Amino acid sequence: MGRYLNPTYNGFEEARNSEIYVDKSGLIDITNKFLGTQAKYICISRPRRFGKTMAARMLTAYYCKCYDSRFLFDDLNIAHTENYNKYINKYNVLFLNIESFRVKTKDAYEMTAYLQKEVISELSEIYSDIGEEKFLSEALEKIFIKHNEKFVVIIDEWDSVFREYGDKREYQKHYLDFLKDMLKDRDHIALSYMTGILPIRKYGTHSALNMFYEFSMLDMGELAQYTGFTTDEVKKLCNDYNIDFAEMERWYNGYLVKDRHIYNPKSVVDAILRKDFTNYWTRTETFEALKYYIDFNIEGLKDDVIKLISGQSIKINPLRFANDMVTFKSKDDVFTLLVHLGYLGFDGKTREVFVPNEEIKIEFANAVEGSEWGNISKAIEQSDKLLEATLAMKEEEVAKYIDEAHSSNTSILKYNDENSLSCVIAIAYYTASKYYKIFRELPTGKGFADMVFIPRKNTHKPALLIELKWDATAESATQQIKSKNYKGDLKEYEGNMLLVGISYDKTNKKHICKIEQA
Repeated sequence: MGRYLNPTYNGFEEARNSEIYVDKSGLIDITNKFLGTQAKYICISRPRRFGKTMAARMLTAYYCKCYDSRFLFDDLNIAHTENYNKYINKYNVLFLNIESFRVKTKDAYEMTAYLQKEVISELSEIYSDIGEEKFLSEALEKIFIKHNEKFVVIIDEWDSVFREYGDKREYQKHYLDFLKDMLKDRDHIALSYMTGILPIRKYGTHSALNMFYEFSMLDMGELAQYTGFTTDEVKKLCNDYNIDFAEMERWYNGYLVKDRHIYNPKSVVDAILRKDFTNYWTRTETFEALKYYIDFNIEGLKDDVIKLISGQSIKINPLRFANDMVTFKSKDDVFTLLVHLGYLGFDGKTREVFVPNEEIKIEFANAVEGSEWGNISKAIEQSDKLLEATLAMKEEEVAKYIDEAHSSNTSILKYNDENSLSCVIAIAYYTASKYYKIFRELPTGKGFADMVFIPRKNTHKPALLIELKWDATAESATQQIKSKNYKGDLKEYEGNMLLVGISYDKTNKKHICKIEQA
C-alpha cells in the first residue's frame, strides 16, 4: 500500500465505523457498468459537505487490488449486485487529491511536476522496469504494456486549480493538458473518476476533457440518489434517533436532483449527533464567496436576490455558465455558480433557482449583514417584532414595521405592484418560518390567498391568512378573504386564525393594516 498507488482502505473503514453511516455503495454498481467501456470517464461535481471524498475513498477501497476489502462491503447493497465479485479488489488504484499537491507548490506548472515526480517515484518501487520516466502518462503506459495492468484513477478536488487560479488561463490550460495526456484515449485507464465542485464541460474553447460524462447539481441523472441523503434515508435516521423529521426537513431539505429531494448529509449527521437544529454550513470556505457574489448587480441581480431571500424562485439559463468562479457575463452565471456551491437549489423542469432550506436562508441573511445590503438585514432583524405585533393584533405597529421594511429595500427593489409588495412582506416576516410553513398563493376556498401561514407542530400559534392590496384599502383586503371564503379549506384552524389585510397607498407612500380574528 502507498500514498497514491493502492492507498489504504482506512478512510472508508472509518466511515463504516462511524455512529451514522448511510449505505451509498450502489454508486459502485454504476461505476462497474462504466468500467472498461468508452464511458469509463466520469466527473461528479457537487458542493462541499455532500460526501465527495467519502465516495472517492469507498471506490478506492472497493477496486484496490493490494488487499481484501470484502469485510467492508459484504453487508452493503453493492454485495447483492451482479458484478460485485467480478471487480472487487481487481485493479491498481491511483488516488490523487489535487488540492494536497496544489498547496505545496507555487503554480500549476510546479504542481504537475511535483505530482508526477512523487507518483512515479512510488510506482517505481513496485515496477522498477519503468526506468527514469519523467511523464506520469508514459510510466502508466509502460506498466500496462509490460505487465498488462490497468488503473482506476480517482481524482479528488479535481477543480482546485480552477478555484485557486480562476483568472490564470495559462495555468488552467496547462493543467487540462496534463490531465488529457494522462487520461484521454489511454489503454492503461480502466476507469477515471473525478470529483469536485465545478463541472468541466466548458473552459473557453479548450475541450481537453470532452471525453468525460458529467454529473452535476444541474443534472445528476442516474446518480441522483447518491448526491446526498434521500427523504427515505433521513426519515429512517430520524426514526432511529427519535428526531423530529419535520424540523429536519425544514432545516436541511430542499435540493432537487432529478426530481428527488436531497438533504445536505453532513448537516443531517451533525444535527443528529449534536441534537440541535442549527446552521452547520457556516465557516466553510465558500461563505466568503457567497458574500462576494451576491454583491454583483449584473442585470439587476439585486432585485432577484431579494426575491430569493423572500422565498420566490427565479428562472435562469445555466447553459452559458463558463464553469469558473470569475467569468460573469450575466446574473444567470452568478446564480448557476451558487447552485454548484450549494447555496441555491435548482429545479430542472422549470429551470428555476431557489433558496432550499432554513440553513441556507441563514447563510444569505449572514451574507447581507454588515454589507451594502445592511438595510435588508435590518428588516430581517425586526421580523420577530413584526410577528409579535401581528399576533397581538396591533395594526398600527404592524404597519410601522412594514413601512420600515419597505423603506429599507426601496433603493433596490422596484415597488410598483402587488408582487413587489409581496416580496417586501415576505422579508418583513422573514423569521416567521421558525413557527410557520409559509405558502404563496395557496389555493383556498374560491381563490388564492396571497400568503398563508400554517403553524408548525406544537407551536400553538394561530394560522395567518394575508391578503395584499397595492393602492387600495386594507379593509378591501380582509373583505376579499371573506367574500372568496379563503379560509374554507383551513377549517381545522377556525377560531384560531387571523385575517390580515395589508395595503399600500402610493400617494402617501404608507402601509395600512387591518387584522380580524376568524
